[in-house]
Amino acid sequence: MNIYFAPLQGYTDAAYRRFHDEVYDGCIDAYYTPFMRVEKGKVRVKDLRDINYQYNIQEKVIPQIIVKNIDEFRILVPSIVNEGYREIDLNVGCPFPLQVNKGRGAGLILNRDSAFEIFKEISTLKDVVFSLKMRLGVTENNQWKLLREVINDTPFKHVTLHPRCAKQQYKGCLDIDSFSIFCEEINHDIIYNGDVTEIEQIDLIAHKFPQIHGIMIGRGLMARPSMACEYKHKIRLTHKQQLEKFIQLHNKLFQFYSSNLNGETHLLIKMKSFWDYSESLLGHKHYKSIKKATSMSKYINAISELM
Repeated sequence: MNIYFAPLQGYTDAAYRRFHDEVYDGCIDAYYTPFMRVEKGKVRVKDLRDINYQYNIQEKVIPQIIVKNIDEFRILVPSIVNEGYREIDLNVGCPFPLQVNKGRGAGLILNRDSAFEIFKEISTLKDVVFSLKMRLGVTENNQWKLLREVINDTPFKHVTLHPRCAKQQYKGCLDIDSFSIFCEEINHDIIYNGDVTEIEQIDLIAHKFPQIHGIMIGRGLMARPSMACEYKHKIRLTHKQQLEKFIQLHNKLFQFYSSNLNGETHLLIKMKSFWDYSESLLGHKHYKSIKKATSMSKYINAISELM
């Protein structure tokens, strides 16, 4: 089963992707970037910087875009192609109201005219491959059917589905029955995404849906970055081994950000965020000690107490 690393804004930047790939034996099949978008008529500078940075493993990195209309699409795609990429993921799944209310992300599901125009354009582009990431809908779990025919008519490499509607964000139950219907009615390769936090779930999902072509994991990989490595190698790391790997990843990022961020305060904020999903691995005491550190010396001392 292919394992894909879902993007998380503020976390999975170029450096994180590169060092995660190094530490965890290259077991991720593709890393998707946090979504790129248009701001004031141009591609955001930080988005372009993230995909053209020397730390990218270009053959494994898939830029993801979020758009509300064909105009934004036509600004983003050439900019990405000019950086040498030939595969792009279209985000029609972002659940955050700020984007949805503007017709981006999952909001594009209900913005049918724009969606049809974008998908039609995708069908004409021969030098770049597109995939699609989406939700079941905005407020209802059957709204994806509004786009079913045009999705099937568009040459997507695959379609990733998170089986919730946008109004749920990341809460409430996954609608597995709707995921099953989606698999039956969409004629592209399907990737599953949503709430994979344990290695055993990968096999359970693969067994339940043998027709899928991969699993995309975001928060679960942030909490247990070794998950894909353990799954691919058919091993289970001890708690100590997991922690050693995690600290190895931390140290590579610490060295990188120390050289690329201005000032101790900026560095401390960035490094403390590295641990945001790690409470289950560290234990509450160590986790709080790191998150409460108010200076670099206190932060380094808290890290030293982990092993």
